[in-house]
Amino acid sequence: MTEPIYTDPIYYVDRSDIHEGKVAEVKSGMRDLAAFAEEREPQLIAYHFYIDESESTMTVLAVHPDSASMELHMELGGPKFRAFGALIRMRSIDVYGRPSPEVVTQLRQKAEMLGGGTVNFHTPQAGFSRLHPPRNTAQGSRAG
Repeated sequence: MTEPIYTDPIYYVDRSDIHEGKVAEVKSGMRDLAAFAEEREPQLIAYHFYIDESESTMTVLAVHPDSASMELHMELGGPKFRAFGALIRMRSIDVYGRPSPEVVTQLRQKAEMLGGGTVNFHTPQAGFSRLHPPRNTAQGSRAG
């Protein structure tokens, strides 16, 4: 029996409550972690941090090309994630795609480390992604 290949994109969203008085530290940590990932993970398609208007909730959005990318991100980022432990309480992690069993384990460990939030997995049913601009097929194809 062959090992399954996890090559579908993985969309990751997590939400955390920011501890009172920790917004400035969270913002600094977000910038640090984003720069760290950008420098060390060229395969990562998107990695963004958001804070709501009341500055009480942090949301992280990431797009990985495949499960291997997410596994690498979890390995490299582990020590950086731990630094958020005193700043936030993880509320939830939602993963859209087909993560490997290793990624599933890593995400559950991360949620536990950051406050024990829920981890939810959503299996793709239909749809498509345009992760690159479409090729310009309309230009130059008009008949005169």
